[in-house]
Amino acid sequence: MTQSPSNKLNHLIDIKYNTLNIKGNYDCEQDNDGALRKSLTDRAHGYLVRREHSAWELCRKLKDHGPFAVVEQVIRQLQDRGEQSDTRFAEMLCRSRFNRGKGPVKLLHEFKEHRIDSEIISAAMSEYEDRWTELAKLVRSKKFGDDLPGSLQEWSRQARFLQQRGFSTSHFERYEE
Repeated sequence: MTQSPSNKLNHLIDIKYNTLNIKGNYDCEQDNDGALRKSLTDRAHGYLVRREHSAWELCRKLKDHGPFAVVEQVIRQLQDRGEQSDTRFAEMLCRSRFNRGKGPVKLLHEFKEHRIDSEIISAAMSEYEDRWTELAKLVRSKKFGDDLPGSLQEWSRQARFLQQRGFSTSHFERYEE
């Protein structure tokens, strides 16, 4: 048994330059009594109870369950009530990645994936600004021991390891001296 096209949630997503454009058909009767809005809000609460989400990530997850206009309203409502916050998400992500030994380059890449504003990124990362070199030293010594590399080949190997973890070579060179 197939549904008619007017009853299906048909969404096409186009992600370009930090925008989320959704076009599609949906059953307008679902939104008349607010059932769709309540359903999307409940679904968003379910996501937010598990962990913090960026507004873009939440929108991406909810887009398959309702029209973009309603999803956008639900997210704005959650933000107005303080239930969703990109600032809180950025602080959580910084703390989590720092505690897992990830560097600022990797963290900045994750922020860009989540479409976080540059001002929020700067504020969240400022707390860790002077601690990246010490973290790089700790991560390196945990993997390779306390002795500094003796050869250029060993230094290159350790530098590649730190770069894969999201540190720049300047973090490695600073504590070597």
